[in-house]
Amino acid sequence: MNKNWYDKLNKSRLTPPSWVFGVVWPLLYTSLVIYFLLMIFNPECVGVCDPLKFFLAQTIFNLMWPITFFKLREIGMSFVILILMDILTLVTIYLTDNNYKYILYPYMAWISFATYLSGYILFKN
Repeated sequence: MNKNWYDKLNKSRLTPPSWVFGVVWPLLYTSLVIYFLLMIFNPECVGVCDPLKFFLAQTIFNLMWPITFFKLREIGMSFVILILMDILTLVTIYLTDNNYKYILYPYMAWISFATYLSGYILFKN
């Protein structure tokens, strides 16, 4: 990542310090792995059930986002990716019939916040 490029962008006053991302993301990725494992071993989720289809799709976008934003510097496309992540995560939560959906709430809150931060960067740069 070219930190110089990112540091020079106009960012929201709500942008957390860099170390926050290093704390939050490992916790969120851990929760995503837990959700995935619980769903895979859930007898009601045979094969790849509907919630997992949307979950896996949003995971692909999640993995694409840092490449799109930091490596390719495609701010607009990274914003679109975040919007897709928001939608797919909401659908995943909606389709998850058991209490496992609550595992995704902190992730949903964080990516919604990330969407705001990314939108701010898009429209102010």
